[in-house]
Amino acid sequence: MRERRYWVAVASCDHVRTGVEGGFAQACHGKAAPLRRVAPGDWVIYYSPRRHFEGEEPCQAFTAIGRVEEAPVEQVEMGGGFKPFRRAVAFLPCREVPIRPLLGRLSFIEDVRRWGYIFRRGHFELPEQDFRLLSREMLGEEQLHLSVQVDL
Repeated sequence: MRERRYWVAVASCDHVRTGVEGGFAQACHGKAAPLRRVAPGDWVIYYSPRRHFEGEEPCQAFTAIGRVEEAPVEQVEMGGGFKPFRRAVAFLPCREVPIRPLLGRLSFIEDVRRWGYIFRRGHFELPEQDFRLLSREMLGEEQLHLSVQVDL
């Protein structure tokens, strides 16, 4: 059996909100490869550099957390020739958590002066210790307690 893994995906707040409402994850502008690396039971946390895809207002926060469901990667037609790939995710209610207060505590940030560089990848694996820190911050104690029951 495969060991559970933890992921960060990068998208604007408005795109993350659409995914949370629809129960799906997209990554790297709809590419299939990142979603094929994740498996059912894995967890994904979204980081949003901006509020809106076509805007400049910064967000710089972790904005969603969810568990990948038992479902295949699917391609959908969105019109205008855009056919992104999606993966089903059960998102949990959470609060938005700004990254700046956490910079010195996240092991995947190797240089706090260049902390934003890693997010340019669009999708990357997250060390479990960082996932646990972020999940505590995003879910709070009450929701975290409930989430333990679903094998967080």
